[in-house]
Amino acid sequence: MRVALFSEVFLPKIDGIVTTLTKLLDHLAACGHESILFAPRGGPDRYASTQVVGLRGYPFPLYPEVTLVPPTVDIGPALAAFDADVVHVLGPVSLGLAGIRHARELGRPILASYHTDLPGFATRWGYGVLSAPLRALLTWVHNQADLTVCPSVATRADLERAGVRDVAVWSRGVDSSRFSPARRSRAWRARLTGGRDDVPVLLFVGRLSLEKRVEWLRPLIDAIPNACLAVVGDGPSRGMLEELLAPTPTVFTGWLSGNELAAAYAAADIFVFPGANETFGNVALEAMASGLPVVAPRAGGLLDHVVDGETGLLFEAEDCGAFVMAVRWLVHDRAFRRRLAVGARSRAQSRPWGVVLDTLVSWYRELARRRPLARAA
Repeated sequence: MRVALFSEVFLPKIDGIVTTLTKLLDHLAACGHESILFAPRGGPDRYASTQVVGLRGYPFPLYPEVTLVPPTVDIGPALAAFDADVVHVLGPVSLGLAGIRHARELGRPILASYHTDLPGFATRWGYGVLSAPLRALLTWVHNQADLTVCPSVATRADLERAGVRDVAVWSRGVDSSRFSPARRSRAWRARLTGGRDDVPVLLFVGRLSLEKRVEWLRPLIDAIPNACLAVVGDGPSRGMLEELLAPTPTVFTGWLSGNELAAAYAAADIFVFPGANETFGNVALEAMASGLPVVAPRAGGLLDHVVDGETGLLFEAEDCGAFVMAVRWLVHDRAFRRRLAVGARSRAQSRPWGVVLDTLVSWYRELARRRPLARAA
């Protein structure tokens, strides 16, 4: 098959969309499919066997780390020359609109994948007035596609309530060989604790930003003075968070990847995740594969894999006190913590990337087969 992809984000940025996209490009290459990716410039010219067409863009006002390529960009000739069987737009907001427009002009079927709760994020950023217009815009955009896929059951329900048609769940996978309790080491435990490797280690992994509610980490570590907190990641709230957590036993590692990230997960005891606007939560699944129970809000895509009392503990989404209580319970009840860790690892092992990506490719094939029936522009 020949697959053209459009993504609003790509390397060197690191987030859930980029992680999923790189896994997909690796899979397409391994299966012998041909692909081309249109993305903001600044990344590699090629990834796996995929040509990457870098396009000029501008910082997104609500999210300056994201570069928006204008929807007016003319990629029609390049897309026509590639002669795709199907066009996949990931998280379409701006560049994705250009992909949809040119795909319609060429009569190509379109699959759109929904990744980010932008309306919910806008509220967390203090721009709640934009939430409804953003939701209306995203509904309209996704209804231009022949099929929309999203990462979780809860997200599908949200999209359907908003009026998005033809929605299917495309979940996420995890490499349970890389992310494994077998990578646990005293050296990494000492690194995450500043040398105090005999204390409980609480771990947060993710973008350090307002929508992740990272400020909730301060009352958490205040309430459990015998624990250490390790923060893996970076983002616009890092300075604020470092200042907020300065008097506490907290270690900041910055972004980690590959085997270093896997070793950090395995060296911890409990994965803590305060953010309530996740459409899936890749980091939670990686933590589970590493043998960590997860404490997360009872909201969004996390509900697909964090099962209360089986793989972790869930708290009411807006209740910081309940978050703290759940973590404190696991710190003090080691037997229960170990039982949840076993359940978390087992559930994660049932989600290999290969099955997840094969499902997406099967939708590509179905849309290509139905190509003459693709909606007119």
